[in-house]
Amino acid sequence: MKSIQKGFTLIELMIVIAILGILMTIAIPAYQDYTVRAKVAEGISLAGAAKTAVAETYMSTNAFPDTNTAAGLPASNTITGNNVSSVAVGAAGEITITYTGLPSGQTTLILKPTMNTGSLSWTCNTGTIAAKYRPSNCR
Repeated sequence: MKSIQKGFTLIELMIVIAILGILMTIAIPAYQDYTVRAKVAEGISLAGAAKTAVAETYMSTNAFPDTNTAAGLPASNTITGNNVSSVAVGAAGEITITYTGLPSGQTTLILKPTMNTGSLSWTCNTGTIAAKYRPSNCR
């Protein structure tokens, strides 16, 4: 008389563990990059008000502001978030977002305004944030 197998064999369990191990080696680094990109996105969001202020100042004075005060914004160290320590307007209307809590050496992202015929565009491909952590339009 044959006995009916109950449960899983050792080989079947080892195969499942191996598959999970392979999936985790791929997923964990991708998730870590994702969390850093989410932190960088927080800074872009906080800089939205500064972008608007720089654009409005340019439209009314025909010159880019060079400080937060000239743009009508509060002091740079008061514009903060969970992972952002400051949002500062600098020379030629450049907005520098300074981050905390990111991987070593990844501390700033700079948004540069450029005036085109009647419209203002922004580039954000400078600073110390690695390209893989920047939003896709900043790479």
